[in-house]
Amino acid sequence: MNRVIIIGAGASGLMAAICAARSHASVTVLEHNDKPGRKLLASGNGKCNLTNLRVGIENYHTEDPELIRRCLSRFPVSETLRFFRELGLQFRDRDGWIYPSSDQSSAVLQVLLMEAQHLHVKIKTQEEVTGIQKEADGSFQVSTETWHYPADRVILSCGSPASAVRGSSDTAQRIGQSLGLATLPFLPSLVPLKIREPFSSKWGGCRVHAAISLLVDGKEVSSDCGEIQLTESGISGIPVFQVSHDAVLGLAKKKKTEAVLNFWPDGGTEGLLDTLREVRKNSPWKTEEQLLAGLLPDKLIPVLTGICKKKRGSSPDLLRSLAVLVCHFPVTIAGSAGIRQAQVCSGGISTKELTDDLMCRRIPGLYVTGEALNVDGLCGGNCLQLCWSTGCIAGCSAAASLHNS
Repeated sequence: MNRVIIIGAGASGLMAAICAARSHASVTVLEHNDKPGRKLLASGNGKCNLTNLRVGIENYHTEDPELIRRCLSRFPVSETLRFFRELGLQFRDRDGWIYPSSDQSSAVLQVLLMEAQHLHVKIKTQEEVTGIQKEADGSFQVSTETWHYPADRVILSCGSPASAVRGSSDTAQRIGQSLGLATLPFLPSLVPLKIREPFSSKWGGCRVHAAISLLVDGKEVSSDCGEIQLTESGISGIPVFQVSHDAVLGLAKKKKTEAVLNFWPDGGTEGLLDTLREVRKNSPWKTEEQLLAGLLPDKLIPVLTGICKKKRGSSPDLLRSLAVLVCHFPVTIAGSAGIRQAQVCSGGISTKELTDDLMCRRIPGLYVTGEALNVDGLCGGNCLQLCWSTGCIAGCSAAASLHNS
């Protein structure tokens, strides 16, 4: 027999289905949503940043970097672009971040579903998998709430509970644990962060070009720069997302977790000080708030000047105190916005359970892909590239093992 059951019709599941079907397997995809690809449709704010020209292992958090490096090498970005181009998709390059030329994630899903249909892949929706049983003859029984599906190979592509998209779930962890596989708890990643300081209620709604450094127990562990959103509960935006994995992990380990914001990253403290001195020279009558007018968002200025007045004490150099605070503004991370506000999760089935073909060593014939793995990437198409790479490897390997058995 050559029956492959894939659990989950997301990015990696659809890629696995297409690759297995191209290798002459009979493929059925079980999806617990009413439609396939819901999270894919929501990715990139509906534009779908499907890969990145600068994908590298340094863009991922993983317990097994060499395994992920090999996965990315076996199905690299160039193969992703070729694959989708052959399906009829054209691309838009935004500084290495690759989007469909239509700027619509629906285009990516459409070409995947058309190819799956052409290959006679069966996609059964509203099928919640409740368990997987390995039979004595090496085959599987995949149980749902309504049916039992016999399979010769099974691919877990059921994602994570990240995002508020309907149907996001912890199925991978639940099934993995039931099979005795090592799993790690799902934690939010690429997520807004909450801060402990009360002044965030005053700056909500600001957007500012800034740098962020994430410190865990006083040691810098990650950093980024770009547009940061100041919210009523804390901080958000792509630079915050890029460091959020380390922040959430630090908090989970009960470690002191802080961020230092630099609201003048291009000029630094001395550059800002020169600017403030020039403004004061030209307008000696200006107040502290007026000195910063035009340099920073209006809502941010009173927060900075208020703290500066309290901190500088008897220091005679007001301008230097102000410049130092603007370029070195510490906040205490109190938590995250939670899994439902996260784009992806860390956690899932441990990569140490898997061979290079992404098959479980202890359960031959069972494969794991995408967000079901304990791997998460930075913003910019890295997470979807992991889905394409792992989906292709698992789909091709599962089908090939059927023909070789």
